Amino acid sequence: MKKEQLGKLIIASEDTLYHVAKTLLYNDADCADAIQEAIVKAFTNLHTLRKDAYAKTWLVRIVINECYAILRRQKNIVSIEDYQDIEAVWSEDYSDLYEAVTQLPEETRICVTLYYLEGYSIKETAKMLDMTESAVKNRLFRARENLRSKLEPAVSSTV
Repeated sequence: MKKEQLGKLIIASEDTLYHVAKTLLYNDADCADAIQEAIVKAFTNLHTLRKDAYAKTWLVRIVINECYAILRRQKNIVSIEDYQDIEAVWSEDYSDLYEAVTQLPEETRICVTLYYLEGYSIKETAKMLDMTESAVKNRLFRARENLRSKLEPAVSSTV
């Protein structure tokens, strides 16, 4: 793959990269940092891409790794602004489903985002997250059960 092709792929994958980053990082500035760093690493390490057909998967994996790197750096740091941002996010009027998804454990939430929101297959999701297909299926099953238990009382109370 040439650098021009990678640039076009990055532009075409903009929404996907943001959704994946937002799944792991709540702060938009951190998402932007992760995506920018991933783009730099993708251009720098383009020679490591084995097959052009897997370029988008490779790019998403780089973004995931960058998000984890940011989380490791911020593990023990919580600024006042971030705390206030979190409070503001929870006070906004989000749907019950969105709120329930954000409360899922991180490893489950990323599977839900890649599979349901981004439309990747179970096989592609497993490859991106470096896990077995059965592990992805199990996490999606647990996520559906978790969401069902959280949302059924809300649905029955509104009907």
